[in-house]
Amino acid sequence: MTGHRPPAEESSTDVVRWAAFSCVLVPVVLVWYGTSLAGATGTALGLAAVTAVCRILLRQSERVAARLHAEERAPHRGHRHRSGGGSRRGGRHTGGSTPVG
Repeated sequence: MTGHRPPAEESSTDVVRWAAFSCVLVPVVLVWYGTSLAGATGTALGLAAVTAVCRILLRQSERVAARLHAEERAPHRGHRHRSGGGSRRGGRHTGGSTPVG
C-alpha cells in the first residue's frame, strides 16, 4: 500500500470494487446459464449505472463527513460564550417578584 486511508474511505472503496466485480460477473453468469447476450449486456449496463450513482453518493457522503469532522475540531471564532440562560438577552428585566400577566 502506498498510503493509509481512513476506515470509511477504505470500506467505501471496497464496496465500489465489489460492485464493479459484480458488473462483470453477473452478465457472464447470465450468459453461461442461457440468457441472451443482449439481456446480459443490458443487465451489465444497469448494474454499471447503479454502481456509478452509488459511488458518487458515497464520495459526497465522505466529503460531508470530513467537512463536519474538520468543523468539529476547528476552534469557533467570533462566538462569545455567555453565562446564564438565553432568556435574559434583550428586552427589559423587571426587578423583584412582580407578576407578569
